[in-house]
Amino acid sequence: MGENDQDHRDQNSNEAENGKSADNQKNESSYEEICFVCRRPESKAGKMFRLPNHINICEDCMQRLMDQASQFDYNGLLNNPDLLKELNRHGMPNIGFVNAGDIANGIPNSQRIKKRKEKKEGDEPAFDIRKLPAPHKIKAQLDEYVIGQEHAKKVISVAVYNHYKRVAMEDQKDGIEIDKSNILLIGPTGSGKTYLVKTLAKLLDVPLAIADATSLTEAGYIGDDIESCVSKLLAAADNDIDRTEQGIVFIDEIDKIARQRDEHHHTVGSEAVQQGLLKILEGSEIEVPVGAGSKNMMVPMARVNTRNILFICGGAFPDLNEIIGNRLKKQTSIGFAADLKDKFDHDKDLQKQVTTEDLKKYGMIPEFLGRLPVICPLESLTKEMLVEILKKPKNAILKQYQKLLSLDEVELIFDDSALEAIADKALERDTGARALRAIIEEFMLDIMYEIPKDDNIGRVTITRDYIEGRGAPLIEVRTIAAQPLIEEQA
Repeated sequence: MGENDQDHRDQNSNEAENGKSADNQKNESSYEEICFVCRRPESKAGKMFRLPNHINICEDCMQRLMDQASQFDYNGLLNNPDLLKELNRHGMPNIGFVNAGDIANGIPNSQRIKKRKEKKEGDEPAFDIRKLPAPHKIKAQLDEYVIGQEHAKKVISVAVYNHYKRVAMEDQKDGIEIDKSNILLIGPTGSGKTYLVKTLAKLLDVPLAIADATSLTEAGYIGDDIESCVSKLLAAADNDIDRTEQGIVFIDEIDKIARQRDEHHHTVGSEAVQQGLLKILEGSEIEVPVGAGSKNMMVPMARVNTRNILFICGGAFPDLNEIIGNRLKKQTSIGFAADLKDKFDHDKDLQKQVTTEDLKKYGMIPEFLGRLPVICPLESLTKEMLVEILKKPKNAILKQYQKLLSLDEVELIFDDSALEAIADKALERDTGARALRAIIEEFMLDIMYEIPKDDNIGRVTITRDYIEGRGAPLIEVRTIAAQPLIEEQA
């Protein structure tokens, strides 16, 4: 009986090992081979010569290696008896050998490219129009996470819906080509530009890359290359080029690369960066580094077509209100119907009236704006919107803290007056919704520190007096139900 059990266990272990090896072979077959010398992938370098220790060399590099080997002076080495004696005695002087197999096996998966799937007639398209959610459904899902910004959510829903319809209809050859509609989000800091894009990518289940325009530099300077935006998207898609070419790239702080109004002042990230982004925004095949932010000899390169990548640019454009106000003042500045000079100085939602001419005066070049046809201004957050942001979204800040305290079996309650006081403090900081978490973190510090000390605390109520520094939070002790006495029976 024991021998049979042992044989059965050995059989199971062998099957498990065979299953693991089969999975490893399947994972390995899904990646492209990379040349050990030039680091080019198989799709670009062509046929590979497979050597021992998992070393692959492309035909070009193999030819160069053979040419160099054929030029070596073997006759001079053999005709030098003193050198031959030295080599036999001590080996090659000052030369150590490295196991090339260790280097080849050390290529991380972050620098390996997945093979493209061969398109067959029976395959389903990546995006099916029938399964693509309609704009009103996209907006309804955004409403669960994003408070306010009704116009912006409607614009983004329609633009995204049209974009992925275009991706799904790309294979139809009827002579009609639909242009890409990239989006430009304009709004003050903390108005929800990045949060909108993150929520959108999560709902559509597409890879998303968020890049910062301030780190982009023109060619020849130290910093991130312009292609690094697509390189981040490739990493977010797990080096799958097919998924990368249908993803979303969000370039934040786009207003920081505006052309300087002083023509004699040159900056590294300005008009040249805008011009470098033109070909990527419109759609072209570019080579991007895999698993790195810049190009170098030791990083493999992948060819990605940006035609179906949706680019969303966002920026605060802090001085744009002044440009818009000056334009509006010129229209009605003469006669009895003239407006006051300071009429638009305190209008926070003046960016709703933005035009491409205003953006040109700000410093964005016309070619760049032409590739961002959808301009979507966002509203400034009001006190009512800030209160709703605190409690209504699925992952609202208050719900997060209530979840944390529920793990300690404590109920957390915020009075409506306390929420209004928090919103008032956030408006004073003028950093939008980002100020809400900073304020709550400040007031919840002592509570989160003291509550784990006492197991009898059952409920904590945050009041306006506590937020304004005139009192303490209300703490209630949990009630213990009276247990009936059980008489011992003889």
